[in-house]
Amino acid sequence: MVIVTILGATAPAARATDPNASPPNILFLFADDQRADTIAAWGNPHIRTPNLDRLVAHGCSFRNNYCFGSNSGAVCVPSRAMLMSGRTWFDVKPNLDGVPLLPEILRAAGYTTFATGKWHNGESSFVRAFPDARSVFFGGMADHTKVPVADVSGGKVTNRRVAKKFSSEEFADAAIEFLNGYKGRKPFFCYVAFTAPHDPRNPPEKYREMYYQARPPLPANFRPLPAFDNGLTKNIRDENLAPYPRTKEVVGDQLCEYYGLITHLDEQVGRILKALEKSDYAQNTIVVYTADHGLAMGSHGLLGKQSLYEHSMKCPLVIAGPGIPAGKTIDAFTYLFDLFPTICEWAGAKLPEKVAGESLRPLWVGEKKQLRDSVFLPFSGLMRSVRDERWKLIVYPPINHRELFDLKTDPGETRNLAAEPGFAAEVERLTTLLTDWQRKVGDTQPLSVTKPKPKEVRFDDFDRKPDKWQPPWIVEKYFGKP
Repeated sequence: MVIVTILGATAPAARATDPNASPPNILFLFADDQRADTIAAWGNPHIRTPNLDRLVAHGCSFRNNYCFGSNSGAVCVPSRAMLMSGRTWFDVKPNLDGVPLLPEILRAAGYTTFATGKWHNGESSFVRAFPDARSVFFGGMADHTKVPVADVSGGKVTNRRVAKKFSSEEFADAAIEFLNGYKGRKPFFCYVAFTAPHDPRNPPEKYREMYYQARPPLPANFRPLPAFDNGLTKNIRDENLAPYPRTKEVVGDQLCEYYGLITHLDEQVGRILKALEKSDYAQNTIVVYTADHGLAMGSHGLLGKQSLYEHSMKCPLVIAGPGIPAGKTIDAFTYLFDLFPTICEWAGAKLPEKVAGESLRPLWVGEKKQLRDSVFLPFSGLMRSVRDERWKLIVYPPINHRELFDLKTDPGETRNLAAEPGFAAEVERLTTLLTDWQRKVGDTQPLSVTKPKPKEVRFDDFDRKPDKWQPPWIVEKYFGKP
């Protein structure tokens, strides 16, 4: 087993539990658009993720980890900005201008920083965050077989080119090269941001065929059409990737391709962990695996991440290494930006102003059972949501629509109870909780309008056009021959 020696219980103590210990190295593995339910060890028997499964077995799983909504349909951008700043998107400026970034803080605390993969928040902020990097993709998405990348040396962008390998392999190679060659005495922060399993859903043939031959079931909350127009039902590129109404055949094929991307990604994670095991730093390295957000993939008639349902805002989070309990599951509510203060605590670094996250350490050492008793999810001016342990409310201000779900009996969010008799008090309670959150984070979005837009959405005039990043075979298969 590759990662036993890295993550075993005999590893020396780190700041994960002991604030007086030496700062650990940090290997941060970041997926793109990965649903939280796509790890076999987390209860999905239809996907193959052996390396993530081993990480789960030897680490701590956070099963209620969320992206804090989004200020636009490009959810990747604010999610990554919030991770790197520790702030909510209400306090982050475009391209992270003027915001202290996590790698900057770590370098000031004595760390060496390195990055490879996707950034999606502007070149200027990247070179400030990582003066040295390899195979960096500054954009948001690309054909996995033709990713434009560049290197950064001494804060200068160099060697712009198109990667010759599949994206996940290209970024894994860069991380492995760093781990193999690092001889410094300082602790390191190695940030590996994959573009998988973001579309285009074109995994290497072997991994696509793997799931065509053993097809995973559709999500339990699959439906051919969305129940209403959330404001992004038609006018967002993610929803163009399959026609309305969604068919089980088309969504099933895309699910096979999505799973194929994840299994191929998992294989690259295994390669990186193997390189870490062989290095001189294995016994003092903490591994973090997470994703920027989830994805619908047919749930609720949607394909993208532009909603506040659990499938789109939840993201996997596993932490493993010295001082982290093995095989532990934590159900407390956490946000992706909680990793900012957590990592700063490992490094012994002082937090800057306006950090919204809280350190996760009290959860795994048993000092606290929860960091917050509810989760607030704001999405541009279109949606607001709040959930507690059992109940979830989603509000759609432009159409004056509300959804109430009992997550205990309806985890797939399929039965809207908001207008049913007997639930008015629950809606009122959660609305009060939601407005309390709004005041706390400085959100001024009204929860209703005087002239609502129609809830109904017409699909007969849905004009689908492939974007420039889709490879020819996907265009032909899902959009038809030109």
